[in-house]
Amino acid sequence: MTTKRVTHVTGYARFAKIDGRHPLRDAVPNSSVDYNARQRPDGQVFYFNFDLAKEMGLISRDHPPVINSALAKAILDTFSIVIINEYDLIHKTPIAPHSVKRHAYMATRYLQLQHPSKNGETSGDGRSIWNGHFRGRGVTWDVSSCGTGATCLSPATAIENRFFKTGDKHASYGCGQADLSDGVAAAIMSDIFHRSGITTERTLAVISFADGTSINVRAGRNLLRPAHMFRYLKQNDYDGLKSAVDYYIARQVANGDWPALRGTARKYGYFLERIAMDFARAVARFESEYIFCWLDWDGDNILTDGGIIDYGSIRQFGLYHHEYRYDDVERWSTTITEQKAKAKYIVQTFAQIVDFLLTGTKKNVKRFRRHGAMRLFDSVFEWAKDESLLRRIGYPEATRRKLLDDRRAQATVRQLRKACEYFEKAKSVRGLYEVEDGITWDAIFCMRDILRELPQRYRETSAPVAPAAFLQILRSAYASDQDMVLSPSRRQKINVFQRTYQQLVRHAARLTGKSERAVLGEVVKRASVVNRYERVTGDAIVHIAETLVANARKMSAAEVQDTIEVFIDSQVLVPGYRRRGNVERLAASRRRSATVYASLLQIVRDYREGI
Repeated sequence: MTTKRVTHVTGYARFAKIDGRHPLRDAVPNSSVDYNARQRPDGQVFYFNFDLAKEMGLISRDHPPVINSALAKAILDTFSIVIINEYDLIHKTPIAPHSVKRHAYMATRYLQLQHPSKNGETSGDGRSIWNGHFRGRGVTWDVSSCGTGATCLSPATAIENRFFKTGDKHASYGCGQADLSDGVAAAIMSDIFHRSGITTERTLAVISFADGTSINVRAGRNLLRPAHMFRYLKQNDYDGLKSAVDYYIARQVANGDWPALRGTARKYGYFLERIAMDFARAVARFESEYIFCWLDWDGDNILTDGGIIDYGSIRQFGLYHHEYRYDDVERWSTTITEQKAKAKYIVQTFAQIVDFLLTGTKKNVKRFRRHGAMRLFDSVFEWAKDESLLRRIGYPEATRRKLLDDRRAQATVRQLRKACEYFEKAKSVRGLYEVEDGITWDAIFCMRDILRELPQRYRETSAPVAPAAFLQILRSAYASDQDMVLSPSRRQKINVFQRTYQQLVRHAARLTGKSERAVLGEVVKRASVVNRYERVTGDAIVHIAETLVANARKMSAAEVQDTIEVFIDSQVLVPGYRRRGNVERLAASRRRSATVYASLLQIVRDYREGI
């Protein structure tokens, strides 16, 4: 893959500010392990997130979306590094002095259930470091990289009680490197989520190497996880916990995300309130969008604002495959339906933390099961689930607000939600079986299809769709004939679904002053976008990333960048979203990228209902 050389008057000196230094190191005691690092040669910039770099202020707003030679050098000089770890020091690995970076980098400590120690003494960033922070356009950003070498915080070191050479593939969690296709998949999926309004860390760059490994650079306004704070709680370290919480709050305030409040009780009270609301909204969105995010008691696989992190355990399902579990070597993951309880337990733990900070006494977490934060979580979750259903149906934001503010309309929304959940949770008679990375039990109905097709049918005629025809619209490729039996109870569910759907249309017409036909016309347009037939899944993204990597050598850097950008745009299923790429131009071109892009869309179609 070649790098196109273009003329552009700009400077890249700002990259040099990301040099390992970070305020967390001094603000929070014992929060990290420091590692010196050296330049890793022979890397190539596979992907660069121009939108994110501009938002951060790393490059100018008018920078063309082209990786010129000067930009490539700045990216590689800053991020193409590998740590000098304990194995290197013990075995005196030859290292050229001129290749060693000036400042040390942090491998942060946090709680992690993969480790033998359940209080965070030996766990944290196992193959990642924090590159530092960057202040631009009034916001401070955290920048970290995955694939920069094996640290002493990896599960392998804790389990085998020895240090690992970076690249050692004989121990689970001990390699310290990242796979290129995984990095590409994370870059694509995270930006699809971001542009769709889902809170997430984002990929800034993917650096590839000839051996198929990569360094995946991520950025976020605040990359602290609950696990960073839970570690101090488990260790009964009041001072450490207070410093971590205070640091997190200060960053949120400095970035303008939270208000500055006076008084310790008000400050911590708002901290807990925001966490309860953020996690409730996040898991409601995850359920509604069929996003599998392995949440657990350690607060590891999630950001403190409910944002997605670590795409190695993230999947977007095509159907509500609520029995899927990921096989993580020694344990099974939670399921998508268990995510709510796990999120609520994380909030409960934060209630314990706030009480600890205010009273100086750590009480048993069970005492906080009925805390006000739990009631707030439940209330916000139910509201967010209602709102998500209305968005999926196709109602615009103003109409959604009117429906949820009206008592009669909201009752109808809850009835319709219950009917939807019946069909979403219907499972195949095939039962539970193994898949490549875990176990699953197939869902059989595709709600996106019925939500896309139903308003068009009702716009043509108000008569309900016959039960048999309704089931055929819902039917997925996973459903057998035996799964499609039209029992009396299923007929009744179909009737309830259609009746409440039409009641909701009447409520919307009453509240907006429009005719029912006008309401349906608006819903038809929006539902066709939100519930588009081609929607990327976890299965699809794996094959998409592999396809891009396999074809990259035959494409220029600009073609790879353009193909990724256009594909991401194609999967932002938000009505009114302004496309950044030019799909028509790419599709009409005779370049290799046009063929590759067409193959990516076909992969999406082939795996649209999978996990």
